[in-house]
Amino acid sequence: MTLELVRYADRPGLHERRDPFRRNFPEYMSHNEMGKRYWRRLDDDFADFQLVLLDAGEPIAEARSIPVAWDGTLDDLPSGWDTAYERAAEGTGEPNALTALWIGIVPGRRGERLGSRMIEAMRGAGRAAGLQALIAAVRPTAKAHYPLIPIERYARWRRPDGSHFDPWIRLHERVGGEILRPAPESMTIVAPVTDWQEWTGLTLPEDGDYVVPEMLAPLVVRDGVGRHVEPNVWMRHTI
Repeated sequence: MTLELVRYADRPGLHERRDPFRRNFPEYMSHNEMGKRYWRRLDDDFADFQLVLLDAGEPIAEARSIPVAWDGTLDDLPSGWDTAYERAAEGTGEPNALTALWIGIVPGRRGERLGSRMIEAMRGAGRAAGLQALIAAVRPTAKAHYPLIPIERYARWRRPDGSHFDPWIRLHERVGGEILRPAPESMTIVAPVTDWQEWTGLTLPEDGDYVVPEMLAPLVVRDGVGRHVEPNVWMRHTI
């Protein structure tokens, strides 16, 4: 492989080739309110932290992050992905840490340890900016198989060898990350039922709590509106 890590800002035209990265997450996650509000600012205001890995000129992985103010305590930790993104984008406090927003890998390149490489790329960007830590509201991928289990319990699950049960948390731990605490209300998405039906391909004929493929927690439908609150796990990497 001929790999090159670059900033999106340095390679005009790469944004038009991002579509494969969107397949890393369900469609409904593209309709998160904070993401819609702030995503376009990333390359303009935080260009040093928007990175893409190229193989012979082709994008194969990307890492998105943004500096945030955090005093290092659990009390000051944002409640989740939404609040971390808002705090960082609105410039609340003097940034001294980096918060991870997204790592995307082209589906055909999974299994090549690109996730750990992009975590290290974020740490390197934070180090270059003089920041003190990388924090991530990690989306535990295997939690989708256990949507009714509270994240507080799931975050404690371990395999017999002591490694974490969840593969994405396990990867973070393998490259030096440590669990800080669960984030039971990390990302909230609210939309009309018609939108949820389009995004999920399911028919949602009445009010109720629905277990939806790929969702980490149930979708709650009331009065024609669906609300999904995604749980994550806060993790910290030293820089």
